[in-house]
Amino acid sequence: MIHSTAIIDKGAELGTNVSIGPYSVIANHVKIGDNTIIGPHVTVDEHTTVGKDCHIFQFSSIGAVPQALKFEGAKTEAIIGDGSVIREFVTINRGTEFGGGVTKIGPRNYLMAYCHIAHDCHTGKEVVFSNNATLAGHIEVGDCATLGGLVAVHQFVRIGEYSFIGGKSAVVKDVPPYVIAAGDRATLHGLNKVGLKRRGGIDDESMKALKKAYRITFRLGITLNEAIVRIKAEVDDCNEVQTFLDFLQSSERGITR
Repeated sequence: MIHSTAIIDKGAELGTNVSIGPYSVIANHVKIGDNTIIGPHVTVDEHTTVGKDCHIFQFSSIGAVPQALKFEGAKTEAIIGDGSVIREFVTINRGTEFGGGVTKIGPRNYLMAYCHIAHDCHTGKEVVFSNNATLAGHIEVGDCATLGGLVAVHQFVRIGEYSFIGGKSAVVKDVPPYVIAAGDRATLHGLNKVGLKRRGGIDDESMKALKKAYRITFRLGITLNEAIVRIKAEVDDCNEVQTFLDFLQSSERGITR
């Protein structure tokens, strides 16, 4: 399963049934899980862990040193979760010593061609990055979020779970869970109702409560703190509303409105 032209460092650890394509380079201190396929012309750099059942397509670069002027060669990591698919020409940089030290892609992520994930980013499970979606450093993306093509996200931004970012958007502030955001600069366009029902299985009562929380926060022209108080007093409690509230209250960069 290892092509004769592939270069595998003696310090790399390969699981069972791993496939390495022609001219790929696997560096020292790399771990690759069972049943993972590495296509041709792929580079997996030092201190990178690739989970099991992944598929990395041709010409991708995984775990290269971060594009950060302050980086001084510290031992940092990149981790790719089980079952992830990384398409052609994707670049994923490892972390920095000043940003936590780890870039982490969650399980079952799908990264389409030409995406870039910068240093110290963390994604949840089942995140979809459409072609040319780009994350700057220190970004967090929640479970089951979707980023459209050519989306650019500013460093230190958080994107909440089950949110949907429309194509060609520039995201400069935090995007709450369960919403649709689009534009340059991105603004909100309601709840991601289709995504929630398709992937989250949300019940009608929880959806009703979430709609009310969204309306209070973004449609009444009140401050964020006022909205938080009203949601706690007026909206039926459920997991989705609590997640929405927690995100609003923990934002440091500011909320996309």
